Amino acid sequence: MVDKKFLEELEEFIWQHQIDDELEAKEYICYNESPVLHEKSDIFEIEEFIKNNKKPTLQQVLFQYMDRNGGTDAEIYKKAGLDRKHFSKIRTNPEYRPRKTTMVALAFALGLDEEETEDLLGAAGYSLSGNDIPDLVARFFLMKGIYDLARMNEAVDDMKSKSIRTI
Repeated sequence: MVDKKFLEELEEFIWQHQIDDELEAKEYICYNESPVLHEKSDIFEIEEFIKNNKKPTLQQVLFQYMDRNGGTDAEIYKKAGLDRKHFSKIRTNPEYRPRKTTMVALAFALGLDEEETEDLLGAAGYSLSGNDIPDLVARFFLMKGIYDLARMNEAVDDMKSKSIRTI
């Protein structure tokens, strides 16, 4: 026989999970019914924070640099080593986040300086790290104003092999 205390705990557990399932199944429009935030002021404060701190999207930043650069889409995506389909996905899907290497290639194709590259990478959720060999090589090339992707990739390979030999 199951003891009374255990049964009460079990009932509480089931009841709580049924409520949680019910909350997840419904979309609450009314702020008073928010399962996470209990006060309207919390929600308004968060909305205000987002409104005041939200930065431009990846697409906005990328196309601002592209417009400034003056090249056609095809010229830029070919210079970055991308195909039309991949570039179209970047252009049209605001939820899509290209890989960091793709963003660096676009920065090189656009001839961006180090600060602009960080801006573009930041819009995609990336940055150039100070301890990653490919990132350091990219930063060095940007500082020197060298935008040759093939040459940069060769330098990355050379530096990686040198770091392996020194271990």
